[in-house]
Parts: sequence; C-alpha cells; structure tokens
Amino acid sequence: MRVLVLGLWLMGLAGIAPLAAQEFTTLKGHGGPVMGLSVLPESGQVVSASFDNSVGLWQGRAPRWFEGHAAAVVTVEPLDEDRVVSGGDDFTVIVWDRTTGEGQRFEGHQGKIAALDVSPDGAWIASASWDGSIGLWPVAGGEARFLKGHDAAVTDVAFSEDGRLLYSSSADGTLREWQWRETGAPPRELLNQGFGINRLVLGPGDAWLAYGAVDGATRVVDPNTGQEIADFTLDRRPVLSLAFHAETGQLAAGDGHGYIMVIDTDDWQIARDFQAMARGPVWALEFSPDGGMIYAGGLSEVIYGWPVDLLDDYDPAGAVEHSFLRPAEEMDNGERQFMRKCSICHALTPPPSRKAGPTLHGIFGRRAGTLPGYAYSDTLDGADIVWSEQTIDALFDLGPDHYIPGSKMPMQRITAPEDRQDMIDYLRRATATEGN
Repeated sequence: MRVLVLGLWLMGLAGIAPLAAQEFTTLKGHGGPVMGLSVLPESGQVVSASFDNSVGLWQGRAPRWFEGHAAAVVTVEPLDEDRVVSGGDDFTVIVWDRTTGEGQRFEGHQGKIAALDVSPDGAWIASASWDGSIGLWPVAGGEARFLKGHDAAVTDVAFSEDGRLLYSSSADGTLREWQWRETGAPPRELLNQGFGINRLVLGPGDAWLAYGAVDGATRVVDPNTGQEIADFTLDRRPVLSLAFHAETGQLAAGDGHGYIMVIDTDDWQIARDFQAMARGPVWALEFSPDGGMIYAGGLSEVIYGWPVDLLDDYDPAGAVEHSFLRPAEEMDNGERQFMRKCSICHALTPPPSRKAGPTLHGIFGRRAGTLPGYAYSDTLDGADIVWSEQTIDALFDLGPDHYIPGSKMPMQRITAPEDRQDMIDYLRRATATEGN
C-alpha cells in the first residue's frame, strides 16, 4: 500500500470540489462490492475499485467510470497528477488517463492482482499477484520484470521511501525485503509469522512496518531487524485492509468482522475501535488528505465515509440495505438460491446495470452473449446457447467451468435438483418482460 505524504485538503481539479469534510458520506453507483480505495492528494477525490469490473473516480458524489478490466478490480493507486493505476482478477494492470479515460494495459501475470504500489519517482509500478510473483512495470514502457521467491500468493507490496527497497507480504506468512534494482538479488526474509499476511504499510522514513494477517494479527515491526515494536492483535480475523495518514500519524486496520481500528502511531495506542459495517468485512480503507475522514468499502456496493473524530457517534453502516444480505428466512428457496449464487453479479431489472455480469431481465429465450452493451467473453460472444429451463439447469448442474468453459462466470454449482428448479421458477417470475 502506498504511503502518501498528504497536505491540506485543497480544492480540486478544474473547479471540482472534494466531498465536504466532517460529514458522514455515502458514495453510491457501483454494482458490486467495493474492493479497493484511494484518495487523490491534490483534489481529495475518491477512487474506487469494485467487483463490478470498474474503477470509479468520484467528483463529489458523482462517479466517472473507467471500464477495461474483464473481471473484478481489487486495487487502485494514484500514479501522478493525471493518472491512476488499477489491478484486478483478470491478471491485468491498467494505467488510466484521468482526462481522456484511456487505459494503458500491462499484462504478464498468471494470477490475480492483489495489490499495487508506485515507486517514489513515479517511474515503476509494483504488482503483487496470486501467481506468487511481484511484477515490476516501467511506466514509460519496456519489458517487465518479475521477482519470485515467495511460496504462495503475494498479497501486498510497498516501496521504501527512497525507492531502493521493496517490501512484500504473502499468504506463505512471510514479509520479505527486495533489493529490486539488482537483477537476481535474493530477497531477505524479514519475518515469518506462520499465518498468511494480507496487508502491509511502511511508516515515515521507513521507521516501522505494520502488517495485518489472516489470524487477526495487527503488528508493527522494525523493517531493519524484524523486531516487534507494537502488537494490536484482537480476537477478530482476518485483517483485510490497512491505511496510514502521515501528517496525523493515524494507522487504520479493517477486519473481517466489519471493525475499523484507528491507532495513534505517536504513542502506539488504540485511539478508536469502531464497528463500521453491520454485515460483512472491511476490504478497503483510505484517509482523506487532511486525515479528518476515513473511507471504507466492503460487501456493500456503497462506499462509506466517516469523520474520524466522530466515529463513536455512528451506528454500523449497511444494516438494512442490499437484498443479497437479507435474512434467509425472509425469502423462499428459489430467491434464496439466486441471492446466494447470482445476485452479486446479476441484476433482474432492465438494462443498463452496473453489476459485473449482464442483467437477467428477459433471459428466457435470449441467446447467450447477445445483450447489447455488455462485454462478453469470447466463449459466450456468438455462442449457440439459448437460455431456457433446460440450459440454466445444466449450467448449475455441471458448473460454468464445465458447461461454458472460458466464460467469466465463477465456478459454482447447485447440486440438488429441487434447488435448481426452485431457482429457475423464481427467475421465470422475476425476469419476465411485458407480455411474457
């Protein structure tokens, strides 16, 4: 995660004002869970990455969409005043021009992109990938390099303040230090804490390194020696997100139980411990440029922002919205199957839809891959499948990987015939068009 040296919250680009400080904020528009967040230091604009395959640049509460990823976008970082960079489940890194909306693609990983960082001079992008490698991409163009040494997925990367070193975390439980400019130099294992590490962040002057892990560990260590400085581990797991604001010395950690813990790094004390989300995890965190607001994303398609000083005054967000989070007993079996298997990716209403998959409105009798405006995979574009009770049943009986191999659909099955039939009956009712 990149550590930004943040100043006053300036009024933004071309007269665009950032969101008002010290007010609870919701940013609505994404069609799926929010996986990554960043805030542009010069304008205060929020940038978001979502399961709906898109990057959002928020001008106040109005989003501008950058479309180009073929799967969920999970991480986004500022590159410079004019560009941001994103990475996703399509194994691809894209640099976006904020003025034109055009994207420059960087490809070469063989697994999902988990995190990104930008070198202090802005010349290199580092990418952490599930393929176990770290990608190093020259922004000006040229051949990428890949660092290998971890024994499992690489989950996060961070350049040192002088750009000489690169730190990485992994599902193998280790933190490693790379002299990345020296070709072939082996990494130094800083520590192995036994459980997978999800996130890391470097403090000012590389004086400390904080990490959050699968087992709930939130610890701070000396990056030179690996010696522990502070331990904020609580009985909540996993730790999924970290954010740091340098000027105010605030370090925030988000976890799988929906809590945000704010740590004062001047005296290494917990300043606040707040249940931010009523349901689901905190996958993404970022501070406003003045440190007065903290933004969070999770299972909801809504981005939430709270004034840090007033965190304890708010109830958890997202308690009553989002149909896919409704209690199971409030739905019949067919609707319940749809909500569990399909609702995060597919809407039932007429297009357009901001969800990751095409809307299912009017699906019965529609040939696969033909809904206007949706970028289908090559497998479905022009496919001979016509959606009917029989083909939908076969899709969930065999699973997408076997019925339509190469599509974007995640592998999932509904094994019980009666559950498949109940869902089909529900879809028949819920997706009917006029006259059908």
